[in-house]
Amino acid sequence: MKIALTIAGSDSGGGAGIQADLKTFHQFGVFGTSVIVALTAQNTRGVQAVEPVSRTMVAAQFGALAEDLPPAALKTGMLAEPELVRLVARAIRQNHWTPLVVDPVMVATSGQRLLTAEAEDIVREDLLPLAALVTPNLDEASILTGRAVHDVATMERAGATLLRYGAGAALVKGGHLTGEVLTDVLVTPSGIRRFTHPRLETTSTHGTGCTLSAAVVAGLAFGRELHVAVEDALDYVHRAIAAAPGLGGGHGPLDHTVKSRMSR
Repeated sequence: MKIALTIAGSDSGGGAGIQADLKTFHQFGVFGTSVIVALTAQNTRGVQAVEPVSRTMVAAQFGALAEDLPPAALKTGMLAEPELVRLVARAIRQNHWTPLVVDPVMVATSGQRLLTAEAEDIVREDLLPLAALVTPNLDEASILTGRAVHDVATMERAGATLLRYGAGAALVKGGHLTGEVLTDVLVTPSGIRRFTHPRLETTSTHGTGCTLSAAVVAGLAFGRELHVAVEDALDYVHRAIAAAPGLGGGHGPLDHTVKSRMSR
């Protein structure tokens, strides 16, 4: 069994963060481990509180996994503050863990900020050069590149910019585009792939980015080619949104119990 690692924040509502990642890993048949860097008090209506985990404890979690349960692939999610971003990047470099998927979590669906402005620069400078793939949504791509990203053409340009910053590839997600058909853009050194799917009219979108990046990590842990891992992940997320249980009074969680292509 392959091991996949998530480095992210805990979501008390269970729809995003560490909880979503571990559920996704399970559905893809990999054994999930975690380094928790922040605690959040949240539900489908929003984030009430955020508390970073001490750097000593974060380092201890890395040490425990390095000596006994090293991952075949890993991801980062919510990293909260500058020193935690630096610590995480340093630990990944020191342990030579690859391939890494960076989900640059910056703002919650509810609008709550999950990464400080100073930390954004460190993500760009310290984490992106380690990433086999970075998976920003439109807003995150705009923040990372300093340019407006609002359609497929600007998504492609943003992806190319992220490669110049050192990322191995970029999947710019089009979930916030307008129209009946949504497009996600995968930019790699060998070219551009577009993935399209019909828009689902739903408010159950909490944790989509976490789930997508975790699904890609699972595929990479099994040695899938990047475009195959991305295609499988997008398929899983689309069906998990379509099957969402409608929990809570805000942006509800996906149905992580839907089968992945790898488990069907």
